[in-house]
Amino acid sequence: MADAADVLERKLAARDKTIAALMRRVEGATVSNNSAFSTFEENIRLEQVVARKTEELKAAQERLLREMEVQRALEVELRQAQKLEAVGRLAAGVAHEINTPVQYVSDSLSFVREALADLSGYIAKARELSAAVVADDPANAAAQSCEALAEESDLDYLLENLGPAVDRALGGLERVANIVRALKRFAHPGSAQMAPADLNEAIASTLTIAANEYKYVAELVTDYAELPLVTCHLGDLNQAVLNLVVNAAHAIADVVAGSGARGTISVRTRHDGDHVQVEIADTGGGIPDEIRERIFEPFFTTKEVGRGTGQGLAIARNVIHDDHGGELSFVSERGVGTTFRIRLPVTPLRPR
Repeated sequence: MADAADVLERKLAARDKTIAALMRRVEGATVSNNSAFSTFEENIRLEQVVARKTEELKAAQERLLREMEVQRALEVELRQAQKLEAVGRLAAGVAHEINTPVQYVSDSLSFVREALADLSGYIAKARELSAAVVADDPANAAAQSCEALAEESDLDYLLENLGPAVDRALGGLERVANIVRALKRFAHPGSAQMAPADLNEAIASTLTIAANEYKYVAELVTDYAELPLVTCHLGDLNQAVLNLVVNAAHAIADVVAGSGARGTISVRTRHDGDHVQVEIADTGGGIPDEIRERIFEPFFTTKEVGRGTGQGLAIARNVIHDDHGGELSFVSERGVGTTFRIRLPVTPLRPR
């Protein structure tokens, strides 16, 4: 839309030049013949020209506004499409993340089922022993049978491990619930209006669903400071953070590929007056000097086909800079790594 705005500015400048030229003609006519009638005619022509130019500019402005609305709608659709694309790309990893705790639950419940079967047999024998004692019958045989079954069932082992098995099952279910909640928060389309949000919680959710992207190549280190609620479009910020984390994982993967080594992704938040700051650092290979000026350009990418579309950093910058009045910057050193820094106002001056 910058081109359309430039066109409108040029038209405004042309109108001003036309009006100035007509005024000079009127002044010239007044000086040359001092004719009131000629001056009147010139004024009428001048008003007609100004009216026509004003109508043309009004129509151009209306067209520009309509085009800007269309562009805003397209930007929203593009971001949502990229969010869904990211969810689709991460789906296999999320499924794996869910499968692991589900396996804990399955294994633990299988153990509990077998333990209950053994305990049921032991309880039945114990009841026989109890009945014999109550009836004042010789209980020696019943007691020996009960003790033999306790040894056969390894009763001490069962009693020792039943509690931890249930704990593992509950922990696995809680892990699944956390992953599902994180995915729901990330994929939610969000509100058209900005709203106060817990940025630390949002970042933690995004890191949860992105775990399969980085956990095989990097250790994750988080350092969350106490932050105020930030007025923002949370879904868009989630997308921006995800893009930066995935980029960090890919940068490290390029360095450690095939070596078995692991890098580090560090995520840090800080409160700085009326702003908050988020840093995402990686120990990848760094950004080459020759492309540093281009990394925020739409569709620019150095990744192979199928690994990147070139939209991630462009969308992140648009969300942070244009929509929230913030800043997205980076420092990078070849062979050491890159740190992206997001700086956001706690309350944007002009919320979108």
